[in-house]
Amino acid sequence: MELEKKMEPSSDVREMANNQHIPPKRSKGGLITMPFIIVNEALERVASYGILPNMILYLMKDYHLGVAKGTNIIFFWSAATNFLPLLGAFLSDSYLGRFLTIGFGSMASFLGLVLLWLTAMIPKLKPSRCDIFTQSCKAPTSGQTTFLALSFSLISIGAGGIRPCSLAFGADQVDKRDNPKNKRVLESFFSWYYASTAVSVIIALTGIVYIQDKLGWRLGFGVPAILMFLATVLFFLASSLYVKQKASKSLFTGLAQVIVVAYKNRKLPLPNESSDDGLYHHNKDSELVAPSDKLRCLNKACIIKNREQDIGPDGSASNPWNLCTVEKVEELKALIKVIPIWSTGIMMSINTSQNTFQVLQANSMDRYLSSFQVPAGSYPMFVVISLALWVVIYDRVIIPLASKIRGKPVRLDVKTRMGIGLILTFMAMVVAAVVENVRRRRSIQEGFLNNPQGVVEMSAMWLIPQHCLNGLAEAFTGIGQTEFYYSEIPKSMSSIAASLFGLGMAVASLLASVVLSAVDNLTSRNGKESWVSSNINRGHYDYYYWVLAIMSFVNVLYYIFCSWAYGPCVEQRQKVRDEPNGISSEEGKELSV
Repeated sequence: MELEKKMEPSSDVREMANNQHIPPKRSKGGLITMPFIIVNEALERVASYGILPNMILYLMKDYHLGVAKGTNIIFFWSAATNFLPLLGAFLSDSYLGRFLTIGFGSMASFLGLVLLWLTAMIPKLKPSRCDIFTQSCKAPTSGQTTFLALSFSLISIGAGGIRPCSLAFGADQVDKRDNPKNKRVLESFFSWYYASTAVSVIIALTGIVYIQDKLGWRLGFGVPAILMFLATVLFFLASSLYVKQKASKSLFTGLAQVIVVAYKNRKLPLPNESSDDGLYHHNKDSELVAPSDKLRCLNKACIIKNREQDIGPDGSASNPWNLCTVEKVEELKALIKVIPIWSTGIMMSINTSQNTFQVLQANSMDRYLSSFQVPAGSYPMFVVISLALWVVIYDRVIIPLASKIRGKPVRLDVKTRMGIGLILTFMAMVVAAVVENVRRRRSIQEGFLNNPQGVVEMSAMWLIPQHCLNGLAEAFTGIGQTEFYYSEIPKSMSSIAASLFGLGMAVASLLASVVLSAVDNLTSRNGKESWVSSNINRGHYDYYYWVLAIMSFVNVLYYIFCSWAYGPCVEQRQKVRDEPNGISSEEGKELSV
């Protein structure tokens, strides 16, 4: 026994031996988390984008809704889907953090898709079929409509939680400042993120739409629900691997504080220019010690009324709802300044949101390519394809070639690109009106006036030019506007700059509903057939497109005025500073030699 005790290792030796087998604790984040985040976002887009193109057909055939009412429902749904990411970003930054926001969004999106799938599975959740003898169709009950609206709402809430946070949450995982290759890793993540977004949209517009078209709604809605379930499970599966940043103060709160404090101090006189030194509150070591003269009413938000009461020991405001910094005031001014230019992009979004009519057009045209029939809801795919192709050609071919010919860097400035895009979206509506006029005349000639299901002997490929023009319009105006916001709005407001384009799409969906309802009400008076009739051959979709074309032309003129009123943007002001007296930098080098 004594010999055995002597042979036993001491407790210190055992502890050292055990520690040798304990692997070092792994740091959280890194590239291992990327598949979970990117797949979650990609599958959410496949699921949500996949159910959208054919939704008008589902609402008309299964819920017996007219084209105007069904389209308005889709417009409101799109508006919610584009607006809720703003709310999601606010909740994420201020209260929940990105992980919880994405998690709640994933679960909401999955539940919404399950409810939508149940409408296709359970007959009592939608109206009974139309009577083939009396040709009468029952409208959906309030309970059936509420169930459908609940599914749409949950899907929109899901998008509001996932879309504004996925990119930033992924960046949190790989943004290691002590890593010498940090910039390259971030670039790689952003590239994969945007590539997966484009691929997911194409899969949605082809694969999911094809399943709905050929295999029915039960499978067509079931597959997106299964994909969203996988996305949710995969995201939570890697929970222990994520870097989870805590919520902090939101930029929206800071901007709201400026408005509130300026209103509180509305009766306060502004200091004289000669005596404004030290009267405005600003951050330490800031170059901005006094606000600009533009929108002077907001300057009252940063006036120090009583230094002892307003300023804390650390130099910050004692109560940010009573005193703001000069920087916050100038940030709000920059945001207000870009609003007119931002509003000009709404018309483009209105035009690109007319997919319901284009699906109905494609459904009444010859969609065969040899022996393969292209689904009616897949034609918007050409918007994505033309956008992606133009970006590659412009960036990799046109710009390098033009720069080589001229012997110096050449590029179109951002305001010119936005203007070109607005002209292209006007042309898209003109082409859409002309094509629909030809299609309608042929359908009447072939005896389909009272048969909206009849297929005209006209190829649906004639719809591709308008989709391509809309894709090019988004490449010019959409990308141009995003670049414009990032360059004109302070870097501290980059999250707001990123959300402005989505907000424009939300407003566009609401305005598109207003325009559609106005056209429907005005043209159906006195028992006349509405221009946007459910019978595509009796209606006049071509006239509706002409209304949008006229509005687009007026919007081009409005943009020219807004661009002139805005003045030179940052890149133009920089160019003026770099090229004094109209001499370029290269010419200056030659003169100096």
